[in-house]
Amino acid sequence: MIFRELQSYFYSLKKRVVILAKNFTLLFYLKKRSNYVSGNLPVYMRISVNGSRSEMSMGRDCDPEKWNTVSGRKTGTKSDTKEFNAYLDTVQSKVYQVYRSLLETGAELSAENVRNVLTGVNGRPKMILEIFQDPNQKLFQLRGKGFAKSTLTKYKTCYDHTSEFLRCKYGKSDLNIQKLDYEFISEFEFWLKSQKSCGHNTVMKYLTNFKKIVMICVKNGWLSQDPFATYRMSRQVVNRTALTEVELGKVAGKDFENERLNQVRDIFVFSCFTGLSYIDVYNLSSQQIIEGINGEKWPVVNREKTDSESRIPLLPVALQILEKYEDHLPCAADGRLLPVLSNQKLNTYLKEIADVCRINKTLTFHLARHTFATTVALANGVPIESVSKMLGHSSIKTTQIYAKIVDKKISEDMNLLKARLSTYLK
Repeated sequence: MIFRELQSYFYSLKKRVVILAKNFTLLFYLKKRSNYVSGNLPVYMRISVNGSRSEMSMGRDCDPEKWNTVSGRKTGTKSDTKEFNAYLDTVQSKVYQVYRSLLETGAELSAENVRNVLTGVNGRPKMILEIFQDPNQKLFQLRGKGFAKSTLTKYKTCYDHTSEFLRCKYGKSDLNIQKLDYEFISEFEFWLKSQKSCGHNTVMKYLTNFKKIVMICVKNGWLSQDPFATYRMSRQVVNRTALTEVELGKVAGKDFENERLNQVRDIFVFSCFTGLSYIDVYNLSSQQIIEGINGEKWPVVNREKTDSESRIPLLPVALQILEKYEDHLPCAADGRLLPVLSNQKLNTYLKEIADVCRINKTLTFHLARHTFATTVALANGVPIESVSKMLGHSSIKTTQIYAKIVDKKISEDMNLLKARLSTYLK
């Protein structure tokens, strides 16, 4: 049964190829002028595809007495005749090659299109950065409509790096997409690491974005093959750090003389006890606070990065911080719940906080999200499924990478296991 189906499929495929071949003809002929009396005539080529025709001069002429109308070639054995016919053979081979290429890529099959590709009338070649610009422009128009501003920023940065790479490596402002191959990608990766000092995973992110642009070329038939097909792209496992319970206590309990540091501490601690990212804390408004199933306040946030919903019951520490800024006039004026500075300024102040609290870690705002996942949630027995939901992850696998189980939790779990196993030893 399967054999018959395959046989039928290949028969229909073969039939289709034969039909297509019948609808495509190529003819070399001598074109007579209206006032022709004698002498050589110009050689023309006529391409016929699906009933459409296109003609073009071959830039050669021939004596009608020496022209074979059946073969479409010049008769004779002299070297100039062989050279003449070899030229027509080469042109014919190129025409068939163009036709097959259009057929394989699903492009429009017409005599005019075959001629245009053959002569390069279709315009100048496709360029890497020109193609790169179109998705960037579309993302700019779709920002806030399924695409976060950070996504646009990543693509723009990738575009800028690509542009600089082309200038440094090739000395050009842009490059024909036909130059995209395995070597190009390898050199681009090396340049990002050596010249831009990008980490391995950051480079992989840039190459992933660049690959999307390359695939546009492949799917449109502008590239015959995917240069990424044999290129291995892998990310290294990152050992994410978080504040320990003692370190978190130092930050949360520290009273700074500088009021700005106290505000930054409050925002950071709020994120440590909610797991919200910088942009989600920045945009947090009263409309996002609802009464949860337990009758308490819950922030319900559509995460800016993934547009997935994050629902978090407020812990007492986080609730106290919100209440502290209820009457904060600048927040009320902006329609926000917390006085959040720019991410750059926050991270600058957090470094100062780390120094004052004598914490030997690079304190960044994103570290608060790691701290919530590990020290606040997982280490205190919150199931990973619940943590994943509160973080707004679409997959628990993401949560497992994001949050490592701390030694305290492992110790407690093993103590419970010892207690249970001890009953078998009595």
